[in-house]
This record gives sequence, structure tokens and C-alpha cells, in this order.
Amino acid sequence: MKKFSLFCLLACLSAFSEAQLLMDMVDTSKEIGRGMLLIYKKFDNVRMGGYMQPQFQFASSKGAKSYIGGDFAPNVNNRFMLRRGRIRVDYIHFSESKGPSIQFAFQFDGTERGVAIRDFWGRLYENRLQVFSFTAGMFARPISYELNLSSSDRETPERGRMSQILMKTERDLGAMVSFEPRKRDHPLQFFKLDVGLFNGQGLAAAADFDSHKDLIGRLSIKPLPLTGRATLSAAVSCLNGGLIQNTKYIYHTKTVGGLKAWMVDSSSSNQNRIAPRKYYGADIQYKIKTRAGYTELRAEYLAGRQTATSASSETPAALLTGNDGYYIRNFNGAFFYLLHHVVNSHHQLVIKYDWYDPNSKVSGDEIGKTGSALNLADIKFSTFTVGYNYYIDNNVKLMIFYDKVNNEKTSLPGYISDVKDDIFTCRLQFRF
Repeated sequence: MKKFSLFCLLACLSAFSEAQLLMDMVDTSKEIGRGMLLIYKKFDNVRMGGYMQPQFQFASSKGAKSYIGGDFAPNVNNRFMLRRGRIRVDYIHFSESKGPSIQFAFQFDGTERGVAIRDFWGRLYENRLQVFSFTAGMFARPISYELNLSSSDRETPERGRMSQILMKTERDLGAMVSFEPRKRDHPLQFFKLDVGLFNGQGLAAAADFDSHKDLIGRLSIKPLPLTGRATLSAAVSCLNGGLIQNTKYIYHTKTVGGLKAWMVDSSSSNQNRIAPRKYYGADIQYKIKTRAGYTELRAEYLAGRQTATSASSETPAALLTGNDGYYIRNFNGAFFYLLHHVVNSHHQLVIKYDWYDPNSKVSGDEIGKTGSALNLADIKFSTFTVGYNYYIDNNVKLMIFYDKVNNEKTSLPGYISDVKDDIFTCRLQFRF
């Protein structure tokens, strides 16, 4: 029944795209014709789009753990999969004289693994000064350039490891106020400021499990013309949040007797304090037009403190139980992109390098030493990516990429040398 209802909804929305042609045949001199005209006007501001990403991947070993489409099954080193299949519906209501006043968006993702909501938000525009807007619902958190770049537009198959770990599924439930002048002659037309409050757990948790909220802010300069061919954009962002310590056990990395190790603080005063999640980042994009298309350089850096568990640096999806404790790590990471069109705008070469160090207080050889309790969650990973995008037309894109993944050498069994977890990806993207 649910699938049938969804099919009917999509069929109706698709019909709206042909509404103009149908209205040409409507006799508006009659009551039924006038009624049809009112329906057309009501739904003329509805737009629907989507994309699908079938792909083939080959890993350098069976059962490879990966952030490039997810881990491989234990006996598998190659696979076909539907990475994403998304449908998005947008509705915009225009005021009579001062532009859009309301926007609503709904997007879901459907693959062979199931169906999940990705966006569900509404936005209210202030039309007197035409500089403010208010957004509430489920939407992407306003931090990081890569995080907010749509998966349909991104030049690489996946976001970097750091983005996926710290901001799993990118989105969260919250509310945000934005300052973004919509008048072309406004003196601050190139600036945008987003400030929002969010639950903090993202879509990894079934529901909000504490009352503490994350405050996220991002100040950006929109593409600013430098010359006739070059533009520059940049941003700074921060996240000030945390989660309640429902246990008195808190772990920090300290040096004891010359050995870096996890040390526990079990003071009763730790109970019900807020364990920190504090991120600070900056990014910059430089783009220059060429005969073939354009060349673009991007750089982004993020650092801060993350509270998680012993086994992972991801934000916990639920409060801990029993005698488990929270692990507080200092982290840093970065992304570097080089994008270059060759021959013409249909052909694009991509080079990317990124790293994520979940525990910047320790070095590789200290991880895995007896008595340290440092483990896989503390290992630094870096990825060197080379790829080719062929934009066949506005609706189809071919992506061929190879990701060389490197882990720092440690004293931990299985990670004494580099693990074989390189990934080859060949993807087709169909978009409408």
C-alpha cells in the first residue's frame, strides 16, 4: 500500500511538469475550466528532480573496510551496487511583489538496502529587507564546503573519511537563521552567514537523547570575481556542542612513564557534565576559466575535540550504559582538490588528497603498545584519489576513480604495515 501511494504521488507530480501544455487546451470560460486553472496555479511552483548512481567497485582485498561506499562483505572484493537513488520535491511560494516567501523541500534515498529520508525542511523568507531567512526541519549542517556539496554535483564519488565520521549522513534536526542579501546592489551581497541549533546526533540516532544542542555557524564569501576569468570564495565555520556524560568515566590521552595511553578520570563530579564536541574549520576555492572549461583549486581544514567511544571516533548514536566511558580526542583533517577540464567541458580530471587524524596527540608507533589501550579508532588515514568525469550530457555522467588509501604504521596487529584497502570505482549517474 505504501509503495502504491508513493507511485501515485510521483505520477501526479510528474504530470505537473506537463501542466502548461494541458492548460493550453482548457476552456477557462467554463466553471470546470476555471477550476483546473486554479489547480494549475497552485501546483505550478512544485518542482521535482532526482538522480540514481549504479556503480561497480573492486577492492584490493576481500572484506576491505571502506568509506568509499561502505565495507565489503568478508568474502567479497568486487560488487555491483546502487549507491544512491534519490527523489526530491521542492515547493516555492512567491509573494506578489517581493520574491519567494516560503520554500519547502522533501528528499528521500532509495537503494537495495532500503529507503530513508534525507531532507525534510521548510524555509521562510523575510521580504522587507530581503536579507534574512529561517529554516527548520532536517537539513545539512552549515559547516564545511565538502559536507554541503550535493552528492549529485560533487566531482568525487564520496566525501572524505573525516566528513563521514564526524558528520555522519551530513544532516541533523534543527533550526537555522541565515543572513544572505538577495538584492544585487546590496553592499554585502557577497557575504552569507548561517547560524543554527541542532540536536547533535544527526541521523545516526533514532531520537535526541539529551537536552544539549550543537550551535553551528558558518560565515562565507560567495564567489567573488577577481578578474574577468577568476573567482575566489572562502568560509570559516565552527561547531560548539557536546553530549551529556551519563557516566563518571571519562578518558583522556596522557603520557605516563614515557608511554602514551588512555587514562580514566572516574571522579563522581563528571556525572551529568557536558563532554565536548568542538570543531573549527576554514575552506577556500579558487576557480579560473580556461578554453576547455575551468580549473579549480580547493582546500579545507578542520580541527577540534571529539567525544566518542573507545572503538570509534563517531558521535555515539545513544548514551552509554553500565561502566562504559566517553573518550575525548583531539583531531584534525583536511581536503585538497584539483579539478581541470581537458579538451572541453565534457571531460574533467580530478586529483584529491585528504587525511583524518582522529587522535592527533599520538603517533602511529604508539598505537597498539601493551598497556596503551590505543586502537584502530586512533589511527590516522590518508587517501590519494585520481579520477575522470565524463559529462555525457546534462543528465548522464560517467565517473572512473581510483582511491589509494594509506594508514599510518602502528604497533597494532593487522596495522603494522599499510592495509590493502584501495578501491576502484566505476559509476554512472542518471539525473533528471
